Amino acid sequence: MRVCIVFLLCLAGQVFTASITEEEPIIDDVIEEAQPEVGANPVQVEIGDFDEAIDVVEEEEEEDIAENPCLNHHCKKGKVCEVDEENTPMCVCQDPTTCPAAVGEFEHVCATDNTTYDSSCHFFAQKCSLEGTKKGHKLHLDYIGPCKLIEACMDAELNEFPLRMRDWLKNVLVTLYERDEENNLLTEKQTLRVKKIYENEKRLQAGEHSLDLLAHDFEKNYNMYIFPVHWQFGQLDQHPIDGFLSHTELAPLRAPLIPMEHCTTRFFEQCDADNDNYIALEEWANCFSIKEQDVNKDLVI
Repeated sequence: MRVCIVFLLCLAGQVFTASITEEEPIIDDVIEEAQPEVGANPVQVEIGDFDEAIDVVEEEEEEDIAENPCLNHHCKKGKVCEVDEENTPMCVCQDPTTCPAAVGEFEHVCATDNTTYDSSCHFFAQKCSLEGTKKGHKLHLDYIGPCKLIEACMDAELNEFPLRMRDWLKNVLVTLYERDEENNLLTEKQTLRVKKIYENEKRLQAGEHSLDLLAHDFEKNYNMYIFPVHWQFGQLDQHPIDGFLSHTELAPLRAPLIPMEHCTTRFFEQCDADNDNYIALEEWANCFSIKEQDVNKDLVI
């Protein structure tokens, strides 16, 4: 299970649900051992093996690549490398039966076809087998955990969602800043931006707050929320970096949230104001009530 998802659930839980203080020391220990990439977002980065282990593998690959071309041939999720009769590597759909058995229910995922898969490996293998079909094109990973009944999101609840989400984004950045002394969680430019938020005495501290207080704080300290909203957009806009968020790019953020926040799906659907299946920076900012004149591509750093 990804360390990044555990970190996400920990932080999100402090904002969306009651805090689970007994589990926090365990999560902190894991984060301290991890070495995220510079500027990495906790909802996206996967923590790999230790550097020493990676070095050994790379040395072995250089020696064996002639014998096994697949060692240097990377395939997307749901596919594995095989060689043809001429020893040329190619990507083919993975057989779901070759996926590692799920350790527990926490590895299960729910897809948009309301089917529970044992793991993301099983899901992507199935999606690959449907490649080129209408069903496969519409099939996406919906959320983490087994499928369950997600309550309908009422209009009043939908209006409340961005209040908590904005506050959470700000708190995520502050948490990264606090842990950033040796971990390189933020770039230099990001650190300078977050430092101003962190040192602002008017900043609303992380915790459980009423919706009225969250709304009042946004109005009173509006400028404090502009960068966190831009930052999250930049962290998600990765494949490709084109100024638009696709369903796939949103998945690392929305998938862990849906089981806790039943308005997640409707919120992101509403963000796509022109219904083109992509969320532009301007649409994203508008979802969080950032004024049009404050939308700045230079803040996506």
